[in-house]
Amino acid sequence: MIVEIKVVPNAGKNLWKLDKADRLTCYLKSAPERGLANHELIGLLSKALKVPKSDVRIVTGQTARLKRVEITGITLTHPDLLRALGIEPQLSLFKE
Repeated sequence: MIVEIKVVPNAGKNLWKLDKADRLTCYLKSAPERGLANHELIGLLSKALKVPKSDVRIVTGQTARLKRVEITGITLTHPDLLRALGIEPQLSLFKE
């Protein structure tokens, strides 16, 4: 599975959200220097999805805020991914 993620470094907290454009956004504590934010992103994804860090790889966007991340070793649907990241409660606010 390849996921497009917008990263916001130096946010002071770790948080997953969907932005207004329905894009997955990850707020990171780490600064975007020496690969710290990328390592934190991989760690957060692997922990949330319960897969080894070696199964999470940044395909494009190593130095950009918009990244494409490949996740192997697990089969997920988009709703399953959002649920694993704790975004499901946000989605329920908009359902009637």
